[in-house]
Amino acid sequence: MSKPFSIGDTLSFIKQARNPAHKRPVDSRSHDFDEIYLDNDQDQLIKQADRCLDCGNPYCEWQCPLHNFIPNWLDMVAYGQFEQAASLMHATNPLPEICGRVCPQDRLCEQACTLNTGFGAVTIGAIEKNIADQALANNWRPDLSAVKQIRKKVAIIGAGPAGLGCAELLARNGVKAVVYDKYPEIGGLLTFGIPAFKLEKSIIAKRRVFLQDIGIEFRLNTEIGQDISIRQLQQQYDSLFLAMGTYQTVDGNLAGGQRDNVIQALDYLIGNINQQQNYQMERQYYDLKDQHVLVLGGGDTAMDCVRSAIRQQAKSVSCVYRKDEKAMPGSRTEIVNAKEEGVKFIFNQQPTEITVAGVVFDRSDFKPLKHKDKT
Repeated sequence: MSKPFSIGDTLSFIKQARNPAHKRPVDSRSHDFDEIYLDNDQDQLIKQADRCLDCGNPYCEWQCPLHNFIPNWLDMVAYGQFEQAASLMHATNPLPEICGRVCPQDRLCEQACTLNTGFGAVTIGAIEKNIADQALANNWRPDLSAVKQIRKKVAIIGAGPAGLGCAELLARNGVKAVVYDKYPEIGGLLTFGIPAFKLEKSIIAKRRVFLQDIGIEFRLNTEIGQDISIRQLQQQYDSLFLAMGTYQTVDGNLAGGQRDNVIQALDYLIGNINQQQNYQMERQYYDLKDQHVLVLGGGDTAMDCVRSAIRQQAKSVSCVYRKDEKAMPGSRTEIVNAKEEGVKFIFNQQPTEITVAGVVFDRSDFKPLKHKDKT
C-alpha cells in the first residue's frame, strides 16, 4: 500500500508543517476537569506521521525510556496501517494510550527528533495517544493463540504502572498473573493522582478490560497484611512481584510547614480526584474556591496543582520556583497550558519560612557553573 499523501516525497516534512493536537478553548476548559486535547482525525494522523524522516540513527527511539520503535510505527501510521501500528506500540509499551497523554515528549522523544530544530518535531505523543485510543475503542487484542500456558502463577502486589506492565508481560508469556491492590480501581497514581484533565479515568477503565480479556485477574480492595498475608501468597503462588509504589510527598522542611493552611501536593490531588470520582478513600477533600493559592515547586506535580486550583475557581493561583523558568523540571507543554489558564509564575525565589501572613522568600540567582580550561 502506498502512502496516501506523499508517495516518495522526501520533502513532506516541509510541505506539511507540524500541527500539534488542538486544545479546547481556555474559557471552557478552565471550568471543568475534562481532557483539554481534541482528537486528531485519521487524515491528520497520516500527514503528521508522514513527516518522519525515518532517520538511520533514530534519536527519538533512544531518548525514549522504553526505546519504543517510534519510526517503525510512524511509518505504519503514514500508510494507514493503524492496527499494525498499535500492535508494534504494545510490543514495548503496555500503556501507550497513557504515555501518549502524560509522558513529557517535549523533553524526550520530540526534543530528540531531528526535525525539532527549524521544522518542528513530529507529533509523536499525539499520534501515539490517538492510535492507542482507536485500538482500545475497536477492541483490538494481541493474538496470544500460539502462547503456551506454562502452569505458573504470579501474585503482583500493586496495580500501578509497574504492576500492570509486569502482569501484561507475564500474560503474553503464558504465566497466570493475579494483581492485588488495596484501592478500588487499578492504576495507582494514574487513577488517584493525575488530574482528569490530563488523563480521563475512563481510559484506565478501558485498559482494565483489555488486561482482563488477556487473562489477568484483579483482586482489588485487598490490603496485603490485613486481608491476606505475604506468607499466604507465598504458599499460593510460584512468585511474588512487589509494585506497591510510595505515595509519599516531597516535604520542603520549611519552618511553619505544619500550619493548617499548608497542603501537601499529593494529599490535595488525591483528595480532589476521590471527591470527583466518588471513591471511598480516607483522603481529605480541599476546596480552594475563592482562595489565594500559592504553589511551591516547578515540576509536573506543581502544574497539576495549579491547574486543579484554577478549575476549583480559586481567586488567584501563583506558582513560585527557586530558579528561572528554563530550569523548571516540568513539561514545557504543561507550563504553557498553566499560563494560558491564568496561573501567575514567580521565579528566582527560595522559600525559607511559612508564617501566618504568608511565605517568606530569599531572592535566588542560580547560574550555571563555568568550566575552567584545563589546558
